[in-house]
Amino acid sequence: MMVRLARSLVRAVVLSISALFASLILAAQPPASGAPVVYSAEVDSIIHPVSAEYMIETLEEADRTGAALVVFTLRTPGGLVDSTRDIVTKMLAARTPVAVFVGPSGARAASAGFLLTIAADVAAMAPGTHIGAAHPVAGAGEQMDETMAKKAEEDVAAYVRTLASARHRNVELATDAVRSSRAFTETEALNASPPLVDLIASDVPDLLKQLDGRTIRRFDGRTVVLKTAGARVVPIEMSLRQRVLSAIAHPNVAYLLLSLGMLGLTIELWSPGAVLPGVVGGVSLLLAFFALQLLPVNYAGLLLILLGLLLFALEIKVASYGLLTGGGLVSLVFGSMILMDSRSPELQLSLRVVLPVVLGFASIGILLVRLGLAAQRRPSVTGVNGMVGQQAQALTAIEPGMAGRVSTHGEIWQARAAESIPQGAQVHISNIEGLTLTVRKD
Repeated sequence: MMVRLARSLVRAVVLSISALFASLILAAQPPASGAPVVYSAEVDSIIHPVSAEYMIETLEEADRTGAALVVFTLRTPGGLVDSTRDIVTKMLAARTPVAVFVGPSGARAASAGFLLTIAADVAAMAPGTHIGAAHPVAGAGEQMDETMAKKAEEDVAAYVRTLASARHRNVELATDAVRSSRAFTETEALNASPPLVDLIASDVPDLLKQLDGRTIRRFDGRTVVLKTAGARVVPIEMSLRQRVLSAIAHPNVAYLLLSLGMLGLTIELWSPGAVLPGVVGGVSLLLAFFALQLLPVNYAGLLLILLGLLLFALEIKVASYGLLTGGGLVSLVFGSMILMDSRSPELQLSLRVVLPVVLGFASIGILLVRLGLAAQRRPSVTGVNGMVGQQAQALTAIEPGMAGRVSTHGEIWQARAAESIPQGAQVHISNIEGLTLTVRKD
């Protein structure tokens, strides 16, 4: 009976798992007939390798399942040119038409986001949005000379001219966005001749409604009629790994990780064997270095921050009377001010993050200096110096030039004195020579 019941339970579990996998497979596949499928993905971050991976994976999934359209809702201050080129290359080669929608209202697609908008099969904007300001800047924080700046500008300008020309969009305005950092509102972009974007939509459902039956020309010259009426919109989310990596690739988060990492290692140096601060500090530093390689970092600022934190650590080992702490504060403040080399507010450090960190390290440094000075002023309590000034009791009479015995700290010592001291008198220790104490009357 028990065997039969066990077999029934196993069979039921197997059938349930099989049904679950079958439903998942059917849900992942678009229907063979009926409503078209539109993949929708939101990109609300800097354009870096993580966001590029997310967009490329979305395009690959759309091609694999035969989706009718991919819509990227884009809002970004810009990003890395290399990651932008990777995304554009995949967009141009994708079998699935791609629409970039700059929204919702109040959003923008600047710099790298402008290139992605121009490269899409369909470029759309929500009311109250703007695009442009695509002048290239150094991504690693170094200062470009005039020749290198001109080369970078001409390279990106040629790239955007190629994209705009193939998409039959306004080449002159697209070039101005690169060379003169011009930005355009949704009405300016749509009313230009030829326009920079194809239409204005309030949201993704409105966009799909306007695109239904619209004929678009792909990058290779093919024409496609979009069918989006009654489409089933499938949202594509970032994976957990991508969300975490994208979250730490933010200037404020990277700065906090860097500070936390150095603080953890410093505490480990103060208290060797604590383990936890060292582990947390090491992991935080590695994550910070990953984030910093995705951001426009000024390496001089980074070195100043590291120097400041190193000076804080040395304050424990070197008696500098606060000089190392002062130098560490100066290095930390100036390093934080110049760490992010970008004119975009989204890529700059916030004072609301920098000030608490600097004040926190300043408080730690001041506390350490006070503890060090207090320790130096405190009288010795061990060794020879610790016995000078302590009380003792004469066990025998002590005459000038003659040795006697005294008791102190539970020990019996030989003692000499410059005056007569009777037996049982209380005395103070004034000096120690070898194993003989010099005492005087209390």
